[in-house]
Amino acid sequence: MLRWIALILLLVLIGLQVKLWTGNGGVHEVETLRAAVKKQTDDNQRLLQRNQALGADVDDLKHGEQAVEARARGELGLIKPGETFYQVVEQPGAAASAATPAPAAASSGGH
Repeated sequence: MLRWIALILLLVLIGLQVKLWTGNGGVHEVETLRAAVKKQTDDNQRLLQRNQALGADVDDLKHGEQAVEARARGELGLIKPGETFYQVVEQPGAAASAATPAPAAASSGGH
């Protein structure tokens, strides 16, 4: 009689272990969910930092003239009255020849 009870308990234990490792809500699914939660937490933290930076930019633009002036100069190329604007434009051929050295002139044997 004791053997039958031990055998039944052993089969129940094996059945529960199989369900724990392979069934719905098992160890594998828990690890997958933990990884997904970690990834989402990292994404949320990155987006929170970005939102804080954008909020600081908005606050600067609302309350500070320097931020508006810096943005107008950088993005729109605006200048103040009395300032002189200089723009240096390199020629397309000059940039390519400066990047690669000119080949050495071939010497002719008969001078």
